[in-house]
Amino acid sequence: MKLDVTLRIGDLAEVPSAARVAEKLGFCGLWTSDTGHNPILPLVLAAEHTERIQLGTAILVAFARSPMDVAYQAWDLARYSRGRFILGLGTQVPAHIRRRFSMEWKQPAAAALEDYVGALRAIWNAWQSGNRLDYRGTYYTHTLMSPFFNPGSHDYPHIPIYTAGVNQRMCRLAGAVSDGFHVHPFHSREYLQQVVLPAIQEGAASTGRDPGSIEMVSGIFVAAGDQPSEIEAARQLIRQQVAFYASTPDYAAVMDLHGWGEVRQELSRLASQQNWAEMPSLITDEMLEAFAITCPWSELAQHIHQKYDGILDRVTLYLPFDPSRDGERWASLCTALGAADVH
Repeated sequence: MKLDVTLRIGDLAEVPSAARVAEKLGFCGLWTSDTGHNPILPLVLAAEHTERIQLGTAILVAFARSPMDVAYQAWDLARYSRGRFILGLGTQVPAHIRRRFSMEWKQPAAAALEDYVGALRAIWNAWQSGNRLDYRGTYYTHTLMSPFFNPGSHDYPHIPIYTAGVNQRMCRLAGAVSDGFHVHPFHSREYLQQVVLPAIQEGAASTGRDPGSIEMVSGIFVAAGDQPSEIEAARQLIRQQVAFYASTPDYAAVMDLHGWGEVRQELSRLASQQNWAEMPSLITDEMLEAFAITCPWSELAQHIHQKYDGILDRVTLYLPFDPSRDGERWASLCTALGAADVH
């Protein structure tokens, strides 16, 4: 199993040293997110200052950008990183697309994202092969590529595309067209086994693909530490995060699978009233155990294997990564998971 890390930065100046540390510790991949910063810019710096570690977006919001714009960025980054770049795409939710990005929300979202992926691959193929660009999809059309705007071919034309999602439609989409699938951190083993994997297998069967070729990636909740007080503090933070996700209608299926629909509805009511302080108390120990791993840090690798072997191919701990701290912990976990050789 591969162990990755999410890079959360406040300033681009922090990226070179953080990326070098992540690679030295033995992480297999470094991911950036489309939250407070553009996720592509830090990866350019990370590519410049590393040699081995894979670099990817988890995720880049597709519907906020034209496929052509993303195609250019990904093409250049794949070349600059010498084939280490993974393009992770997601849809976000209608409110963010319309009100934050002032863009059009496309429905059904899974069909639109599938078209987006098709457009990207058609653009890249035109650049690599020199053939005429003639992509005509339901949502996206790209039929103009004069030599002046063509960046030309390079040695790393196959850019893996990972898509993200929670519901069955997005899982089927990943099975049908994606190189990998970003599983949302708000999941249980049961949800992965009973909902996510069957839908991915169904999607793969629809296009004659091997579902085993689709890399499964996820951030995972862990409450780990060397002292009981450290573990308990982590558990309380996870209760807050789980309560927030459980209150969101988009993730209702996860709670409903376990028979926790009434709690989900109450959390939604509290969230609508912005009563955030009361929400974590509704997350029981049983729920916490379903969504998170709790154990001493020395046993963490064992617990990750027990929960995710045969389901996930690579994991990222839902924990802040501070390059100046806990290096020994991270390096030991990389080694224990078999993620990579520590340099």
